[in-house]
Amino acid sequence: MEWLGRANIDFTTSPKPLSLKGKDGNETDLLKICRSAVPPCNLNPLLFNGHAQTMWTAAKAHGPPLHYKRRIFEADHAEFNGSFAVDFAVTDPSAKKEADPSLTPRTAYFSKAELESMGSDDERPMLVVLHGLSGGSHEVYLRHAIAPLVDSGKWEACVVISRGCANSKITTGLLYNARATWDVRQTIKWLKKTYPNRPLFGLGFSLGACILTNYLGEEGSATPLKAAVVVANPWALHISSKMLQSTAIGHHVYQRVLGNAMRSLAMRHKDELEKYTNIDTANLASLKYLWEFDRAYQCPTWGYPTEEAYYRDASCSDSLLAVRIPLLAINAVDDPIASCLSLPYAEASRNPYTVLCTTSLGGHLGWFEIGGGRWHGKPVCNFLNHMAFEVDLDSINNEVNGKLTSGNPAHGTNFDPMRRKMHVSLNQ
Repeated sequence: MEWLGRANIDFTTSPKPLSLKGKDGNETDLLKICRSAVPPCNLNPLLFNGHAQTMWTAAKAHGPPLHYKRRIFEADHAEFNGSFAVDFAVTDPSAKKEADPSLTPRTAYFSKAELESMGSDDERPMLVVLHGLSGGSHEVYLRHAIAPLVDSGKWEACVVISRGCANSKITTGLLYNARATWDVRQTIKWLKKTYPNRPLFGLGFSLGACILTNYLGEEGSATPLKAAVVVANPWALHISSKMLQSTAIGHHVYQRVLGNAMRSLAMRHKDELEKYTNIDTANLASLKYLWEFDRAYQCPTWGYPTEEAYYRDASCSDSLLAVRIPLLAINAVDDPIASCLSLPYAEASRNPYTVLCTTSLGGHLGWFEIGGGRWHGKPVCNFLNHMAFEVDLDSINNEVNGKLTSGNPAHGTNFDPMRRKMHVSLNQ
């Protein structure tokens, strides 16, 4: 029973969770690790429901002051060419004094000499982070989660910036969508080549969580990532969209706020959109709601006939069935944006590689504690530290439940969780 901000916590996974071995030789499993990593969830009782928790994120809290250096990548994808940015967390005190006023706070570009010197044979774990819709490495919710890891001196981290976000520039008419896994795929390949001895881990928030889950499903056991966490994943985009449109606060507050964010993002790149696409930018500038933006931009840009077709095709609930590395998913049941009706309980219960952790309170990327702390950073850091430093990563059996498809051979049926309506070359 909830009392004074104490949320209920539940776990959903396969009846036979993934078996793992600790570096001390003791046997354990993924569910035990997740249970030990997730602390009690005691939130601010004044923020007593999902709306209050979500809306409080608009308060301009400072959060941990992480610093970054930005590297620009040229996409190696033939169809989705152009450039994208990756922000690398820095701990060097001298580097913390640098900041480029054209970028997001506490961020500067790497110098030419720094770019040429990138690479190492060290074995420090490296975290690859994906932010939420129209966000970036500067987001407070993101810094609360990764700052303890970076500040410990034991981790390296980078944030893949969705195209056009966080004051990055686009060189084509393409922004991004929930199926845009190509930039994170390229980044992970580059990291594996540049830092061959570093174990790689993933972390995604909101839309970034959806993109990361889709990536993990596409790659299966082939991904270089060792484990991952997804937070406030919307899972079934079409359901979350319908739920937002079905209530006054969802339609007139959340849909409008999200729509304004994407409209502003598009307008920052108005010249490129007019140069490289046939998008009516005057129409984009007049839109109010997220679904209107997706209809006006995502559909014609990517080729979807309707925004609903895009939402269904880009959702990641089915992708969860194809994940083949340890994955902790954290959602708040009272999240008004990533609807609880989207939560993939059935899919999580079918895959031993996944544990779905739900809290009864927390809102969308809220989880505010008394004093301003953010609870979600604790299970994220605990889980990643345990996987990186206490688990024998070589003990992970990627062949457990390794078959990606299901069906009834007697009738010749076959279900592939990664079969999409829109064919896209993944550049794998």
